[in-house]
Amino acid sequence: MRGHLRQRGEAWELRAFVGRDPVSGRKKYLTRTFHGTKRAAESELSKLVAEVLSGGLAAQDTTVGDLVERWFAAAERDLSPSTARGYERLIRTHIVPALGAVPLSRLRTPQLDSFYGKLRENGGANGRPLSPASVRQVHAIVRRALSQGVRWGWITTNPAANASPPRIRRTEIRPPEPADVVRLVSGAEEVNPDLGCFLRLSATTGARRGELCGLRWRDVDFSAGSLTISTSIVEDSRGIAIVKDTKTHAARRIALDPVSLEALAAHRRRAESRALACSEQLGETGFVFSQSPIGERPWVPNDVTKAFAAVRDRLGLDGVRLHDLRHFAATRMLGAGVPVRTVSGRLGHSNAATTLGVYGHFLEASDRDAAATLGSLLDAAAPQS
Repeated sequence: MRGHLRQRGEAWELRAFVGRDPVSGRKKYLTRTFHGTKRAAESELSKLVAEVLSGGLAAQDTTVGDLVERWFAAAERDLSPSTARGYERLIRTHIVPALGAVPLSRLRTPQLDSFYGKLRENGGANGRPLSPASVRQVHAIVRRALSQGVRWGWITTNPAANASPPRIRRTEIRPPEPADVVRLVSGAEEVNPDLGCFLRLSATTGARRGELCGLRWRDVDFSAGSLTISTSIVEDSRGIAIVKDTKTHAARRIALDPVSLEALAAHRRRAESRALACSEQLGETGFVFSQSPIGERPWVPNDVTKAFAAVRDRLGLDGVRLHDLRHFAATRMLGAGVPVRTVSGRLGHSNAATTLGVYGHFLEASDRDAAATLGSLLDAAAPQS
């Protein structure tokens, strides 16, 4: 039975079954009050049921907040902890306060565009503008939730599909100079030799901070002079470190230069001494960068960033970010003529096209060298007058 009616005083209550809640499994009904004869009420009920069957009224009693929160509850398990934490924050601070009470059936594209515009004007902390990147993240959440609403049959179309979130201008990459990287590594070694080793590896491998935090001693091959990156450390909503796959869900092996290999060997000796001081032995499953003497607890990425920032500020290298050490590795390799596929492999990109998309403009110097090489070949082969 898709619908039924019952008399309530001088009016009729029309009830149409709209399906089951995708999260709780409970039946959902759409109710309407109608004044008139029973025959007219039956006719109105038939119209209501027909509209529900077409999907047009499935969400009349559902708000945007209901949909977004239920979508997030269903989608969270498939998101990385850091992504889930970011989504939850944006839903709590921006989406629910502004759109949560809006009936889902009444949400329209112009309303979303107005919402995005207000976020850009004063949606940030203390009424400051919210960055275009953050606004686009908000849009992505809204669009995904509304798409799920269409699949659940709560709405027939997705109002966010034709919305106009702000464009993101590509930020110019400005990697630090080699001399500044050396200063950062040396400055970190003075404060904490372990941090100095971490920064050196960041600059010579191009690995992400979470990947270096996830390194275990079994991943380091001192005889071959290489390390294997197969996991990464992220933080959940409670700030607890979680071990997960790399961003591309693939392991990669990276060769180390002699200086970095020696820095890592010295770090190993320090770790073994700390374990011995506690009457413990450093195991191969221990984390390379750890908060405990035997490597049980890995460094947390955000803590590493804070430690890096303290060194950077002390050296007066304003504007240099920890992630810029990864940019330094990528741009210097490309500038030296290292094949793009090799650079892509060391960085852990899914393919060389990703590397070119991010760092393509840094190939200009290599392109000039290529032109000079080809030109000289033809000049050498030309008949001598």
